[in-house]
Amino acid sequence: MSRTRIRDFHDDDLDGIVRLWEAAQSSVSAPVYSLPEVIASCQNDHAVVAVQGEEIVGAAVGRAAHAQGWIVFFHVLDEVLTSASGADGAEAGLLDALERHFMPLGLGKLSILVPEESPAFAGLESNGFQVRSQLRYLERQMPVQRRELDLLRSVGGRILPRHLWDAVSGMQEEKDMLEDRLVVPLAEPDLADHFGVVPPRAVMLFGPPGTGKTTFAKAVASRLDWPFVELFPSRLSGEPGGVAAGLRTSFEQIGELEHAVVFIDEVEEIASKRGGEPPSPTQGVTNELLKQVAEFRDREGRLLICATNFVRALDAAFLRHGRFDYVIPIGLPDETARHAIWTRYIPDHVIADIDVDALVDASSGLTPADIEYAARRASQEALAASLGKDQVPIDARSDVLSTENYLDALRATRATVSEETVREFRDDVQTIARL
Repeated sequence: MSRTRIRDFHDDDLDGIVRLWEAAQSSVSAPVYSLPEVIASCQNDHAVVAVQGEEIVGAAVGRAAHAQGWIVFFHVLDEVLTSASGADGAEAGLLDALERHFMPLGLGKLSILVPEESPAFAGLESNGFQVRSQLRYLERQMPVQRRELDLLRSVGGRILPRHLWDAVSGMQEEKDMLEDRLVVPLAEPDLADHFGVVPPRAVMLFGPPGTGKTTFAKAVASRLDWPFVELFPSRLSGEPGGVAAGLRTSFEQIGELEHAVVFIDEVEEIASKRGGEPPSPTQGVTNELLKQVAEFRDREGRLLICATNFVRALDAAFLRHGRFDYVIPIGLPDETARHAIWTRYIPDHVIADIDVDALVDASSGLTPADIEYAARRASQEALAASLGKDQVPIDARSDVLSTENYLDALRATRATVSEETVREFRDDVQTIARL
């Protein structure tokens, strides 16, 4: 079965929508809204479709009313739901695409009515909808309210796709730690309070470059369903008054958001060790950042995540208790994580013939980014070799990706992290990490 794509509705998709509605009508999940209502919303409101080849295999259609978004039709064909790709990709993709249509309207909720016996019920629940009555009325809160939209844009914030957390391959130990320390206390404050746990306000991620610190920060924001705001020190330098003034203004604006995950990567650029005669040029910036971290901690519903490749370069005051709740190491992936990463990038139709264990052994010492590069290089080289042969239909081609293709790509991949850097990181875990 070909890959499923999600795109906006086109006028010439109407026949496909009709066939999809009729397929839904004959199933146990008969549509709540009539076909004329669905067609009217397709033409006048908001609609996205899932397509395989030229066939429409799923759709989500909605309209806005009284600061609330309503899904008037949502269906994915049974053969897609039971295919190897599974329901999650098509269902989640349709719902996220429709939500992006609604986002500029500043709606407070996205809601849907479905028959009680509908098989779509489980998929909706897994995508953030909650049951509100015995009529199986489901809704999920929009991550940003109308009054916050312009503010979020002004600080460069955005809403990240859901499911980023599940997309983080391997690194289970790190994921478990972030889940326990960050996500659960922030997402379930009553549960945290029951156990006397104070939700974190600021955390530091450190480790070699390319190990996934930015990916984890985005995954935490996605898991919490909070807006993600990344502050770039290089951009702040262009603000009137320089980086220090830019930091102050940005944090003041972020403070008006109800929820936010604020991320500063390569924070050593603005939090390096102070001292010397004359004082270093960044000393005033470090002082301002320390002040902003202290004030940031006084407000609930926000999390500051800083990341650094050089934790030793940070000012000592920056890592003291009371500023960062946790100082968490993000290291190179272990065997289990490397296996998961390879599985993510090897196409499903060839993975059974690939010696993944050999790739796991050969990629020891590589970062997730290194492994991704090697996997993509192997695919590109195999495609180039295939294009050089006589053109035949894809299904008839005998040449496929092999273990040797991936091993060749690995031999051409330079490790991002040196052995010396790994030794320094292990020392830092013992002397600096705070879990």
